[in-house]
Amino acid sequence: MDALLCSYRNCSERMRIIRCCGPEDFFLERVVFPFEVLTFHCPPATDVEIWARDSLGIVLTEQLPADALAMQQSGVSPRPAWLPQVPNRAVGVRGNASSVCLLPH
Repeated sequence: MDALLCSYRNCSERMRIIRCCGPEDFFLERVVFPFEVLTFHCPPATDVEIWARDSLGIVLTEQLPADALAMQQSGVSPRPAWLPQVPNRAVGVRGNASSVCLLPH
C-alpha cells in the first residue's frame, strides 16, 4: 500500500481532533493541541475530518481529502507543497479556519 506523508497544523487556540478514514479499514484519530503540527502517513484515498468542541458539543469543522495535506516526499524539504511562502514567523495553512498562524516571537 502506498502511503501519503501528510501534515496538519492546528492554527486555533483550542484542541482539535483529526480523524482519518481510508480504504482497507484504515483509521487514525489524534488530538492536536493549539499550534501543534501533526505529521502522519495514510493511504491516498483517505478522508480527513477535523473536529472541535464548541457550546453545542463536538462539531465537524472541516472535511478534506488527505492529498490536500500531503507533504512533498521527494527532495530535501518536508514542507507541504500547498504551504505558501510567508515570513518566518507566520505559517499559512490551506483549509484551516485561520489562513495564517502568527507565532509568538
